[in-house]
Amino acid sequence: MNKKFEKTWRWFGLDDTITLEAIRQLDVTGIVTALHHLPTGAVWSLEAFEERKAMIEDAGLKWSVVESIPVHEDIKRRTGDYKTYIEHFKESVRNMGKAGIPVLCYNFMPVLDWTRTDLDHEMSMGYTCLRFDETALAAFDLFVLRRNGAGDDYSEQLLIGAEAYFKSLSSDDIHHLTKNILAGLPGSEEGYTPEEFQAILDTYAGIGDSELRENLYAFIREVAPVAEEAGVKMAIHPDDPPFPLFGLPRVVSTEADAKALTDVYDSPYNGLTFCTGSYGVLADNDLPGMVERLGHRFNFLHLRNIQREKGRTFHEALHLKGDVDMEKVIYMLIMEQERRHTEGRNDLRIPFRPDHGQNILRSLHLNSAPGYSYLGRLRGLAVLRGVEMGIRKVLEIQRT
Repeated sequence: MNKKFEKTWRWFGLDDTITLEAIRQLDVTGIVTALHHLPTGAVWSLEAFEERKAMIEDAGLKWSVVESIPVHEDIKRRTGDYKTYIEHFKESVRNMGKAGIPVLCYNFMPVLDWTRTDLDHEMSMGYTCLRFDETALAAFDLFVLRRNGAGDDYSEQLLIGAEAYFKSLSSDDIHHLTKNILAGLPGSEEGYTPEEFQAILDTYAGIGDSELRENLYAFIREVAPVAEEAGVKMAIHPDDPPFPLFGLPRVVSTEADAKALTDVYDSPYNGLTFCTGSYGVLADNDLPGMVERLGHRFNFLHLRNIQREKGRTFHEALHLKGDVDMEKVIYMLIMEQERRHTEGRNDLRIPFRPDHGQNILRSLHLNSAPGYSYLGRLRGLAVLRGVEMGIRKVLEIQRT
């Protein structure tokens, strides 16, 4: 058995300041990327896949995971041209399979992809990180966006705190907060102005938790059989953060959510992206237990850590320093790999990438997308790999 998980790195394509040449020097073998230039809902052609794949292979790497083919909002709402967009998605999956790319990471978060209120939060050690502040989010929702009914979504204490927070902001602060929340983060589908954002929120009127779940399950029932036939393992990414925002439901936030989703179509091709940061925000999510109970459906791993603060506020911690017991999680993932070996499965080398990372040594001015610094992720890759190999060595010694 190859006693290693597959080391991969997220690359944002031709506009990424971190080049394939720079990635090749990191001792990773796989690239995680997408055809970012194509609009949401378009068919990704076989030619487009093969052209990008050839570019990656010419750099001495391989295209291991597509992250992501965006799911059109019409599909999530199951309105408008959703049938056409589902057919386009299925055709893209078929073409991905023909191109020989084995794993597809996608998400079903309505309107916004992953959301943070601060993209450059400074820590005492001098590096910066991503942070989600529930008071700042509420202040934006209540006093910038002024969403109808927003006051009903927050506790009285949070309403008071949000008002005080908003009153402390300058006009530049308000602009910065708005940009952080709405301008679009790496991997998100698009950015919005407040007016555009409110308009698309209005299109979700009447779509609550149960409706969004059913729309997701209907999507899976149509797409997962196509993925299985194409040899593409789907891996849904959990909600980030894993709780409702702006009155929009979130339906892939807990272990129960993940289990319900895998039950919709019982196949390894309807699988999960195990993002330790997203699931880890909720203290009730038992991450090592999730590996034990659901690890057989993990098709992709995002390994990052978070530090919970008061309420629902959290920041991105160093990979071994937050509330996620990363060492135990990695141990359980190795146990899952050994179970797969015993069962004779051929997907032992689960791809993982060091997800997000602190912006360290800012004085070097290495431009990168928020959360995707070169040195921060390199540090994460090194410590995660060290933990993995250390655990493997101890197990080897114990067995001799």
